[in-house]
Amino acid sequence: MDFTRKARFVAGGHTTDTPTSLTFSSVVSRDSVKIAFLIAALNEVDVMACDIGNAYLNAPCREKIWFEAGPECGEIQGKVCKLVRILYGLKSSGAAWRAMFSTFIQEKLGFTPTRIDPYVYLRKSYKVKPEAGTSGTSSELGPNTSSSAGDAYYEFLLVYVDDDVLAVSQRPKEIMEAIGKEFEIKNNDYGPPSIYLGAGVSQFTIPGSDVKCWSMESQKYVKSAIQTVEDLLAEDGRELKGGKRSHAGPLPTNYQPELDTTRE
Repeated sequence: MDFTRKARFVAGGHTTDTPTSLTFSSVVSRDSVKIAFLIAALNEVDVMACDIGNAYLNAPCREKIWFEAGPECGEIQGKVCKLVRILYGLKSSGAAWRAMFSTFIQEKLGFTPTRIDPYVYLRKSYKVKPEAGTSGTSSELGPNTSSSAGDAYYEFLLVYVDDDVLAVSQRPKEIMEAIGKEFEIKNNDYGPPSIYLGAGVSQFTIPGSDVKCWSMESQKYVKSAIQTVEDLLAEDGRELKGGKRSHAGPLPTNYQPELDTTRE
């Protein structure tokens, strides 16, 4: 251990009043994620996920913000500077990144946002028929638009702020590589997800068949929530009550609402 620590230059967003229209971000719904996993199983395609590092720093600033340069700015210390790129801490950072990344997804990758969930993007493609001695994938960037290649299907791209980008495709690696050419993927690490939106993710095969499916479990999410509560209580010198419970549920064992005849 060399005691190296990470420092980040951030903005004090709490000191500014930002219009509500600039304070939203890309938040894909959990139901959309579950449907995407189902579609992946039905179409027998792969799923990959990645995390974009320092994503906000790529987006142009949508507000007019000036600041006085400090010692960290070197020779221009003391001068008044205009912020060109978004910093973490601004209320508008999420919206600025969302606008930039959405434009990239649509114009460079050819995806279109869905009407029900605007943070789920799709594009039509055709499955590549594997030939002898090949892997069944194409090295050409973008969707396979040749209808003679195979069955038609839709590729999906799901976005949750800047932490989770999920690709559902026969060729998800090519999508991840295309994103990696434009933005920095954290640790250059992408592949089948093991956790998404706080929930554990795993792939399994249905017994008696070759069908591969995806499952989401809440064990990691619940453990993380409990740990958060314990940390907050510890700050006040308190602790979460433990001990063995007399029953597993939150309601009394003799609770029978179906027998309740009182007036509502």
